[in-house]
Amino acid sequence: MITVRVKRTGDSFSMFQVTGHAGYAQSGYDIYCAAVSALTLNTVNSIEVLCKDRVDAKDRDGFLICRFPEGLSDGGKLLMDSMIMGLRQISEGDGKTHVKVIIEEVQTC
Repeated sequence: MITVRVKRTGDSFSMFQVTGHAGYAQSGYDIYCAAVSALTLNTVNSIEVLCKDRVDAKDRDGFLICRFPEGLSDGGKLLMDSMIMGLRQISEGDGKTHVKVIIEEVQTC
């Protein structure tokens, strides 16, 4: 299963992390892995290039972590909301659980 964990504070986001594989099909043919990868990587690139927000991202096979050390602009927040909406739609899939989306509210001091 792919798990996407998003940390937010109020109306903003501090980071998200993607781990695992969907296990729907063999590597290279898994439509769930491809969809999640395309959506999350495009979000990272769009936030950085289009919104000019600072992004600290690292990825490797089956893992992506993205932090927003200076917070996000309104455009960056909109892109994150769009990513979450898309991931939730993907998670509905064929009725089996291949993608799990977890939103964690983080308290500020």
